[in-house]
Amino acid sequence: MATKKAGSGKPGGKAASQIPDAALRFLEYYYPIHYKAGIGVEDALRGGQLGRHQVAMLWLIHSEGKGGREMNRKAIERSLETWFEISGAAITKALRAMAQPPLELVQLVEDPRSGREKIVVLTAKGEAHMKKMIAGGEAYVQLIVDHMTDEEITQGLHFFRRISEIVAGFR
Repeated sequence: MATKKAGSGKPGGKAASQIPDAALRFLEYYYPIHYKAGIGVEDALRGGQLGRHQVAMLWLIHSEGKGGREMNRKAIERSLETWFEISGAAITKALRAMAQPPLELVQLVEDPRSGREKIVVLTAKGEAHMKKMIAGGEAYVQLIVDHMTDEEITQGLHFFRRISEIVAGFR
């Protein structure tokens, strides 16, 4: 749990006057990090085979799904709707494409708790694809990390972890 610094008015943060224009300075880095580095990572994960939404779906299953292998379709939809402007029909279409040949990365199975709901399960081919996808993403990020000191890497990991924790609190 974050603690408040005396007089800051922000949990665990510094008063704005201590770091002038901090929000604006962070914003200036947002574009190159998100759109240049982030899209580079995303493209490496796509491997020339999948669309951005499909990669996001697979990553959700891997990172938030049960055992990293399966996830309720509605949970995928809720997450993707916060990241992209995407309809439920588009999600269904993308999942079906990943379930059919030649991809066959996922299987859509009936949720035993509700005949209308589906669970998206990675197939053996999907699990193998995830390993290749992660290796491609790791290789791209390694190109960035190779230009950093151990201290910069440690600080960067801490920074990303803190942003994730803070943003998770917004929901």
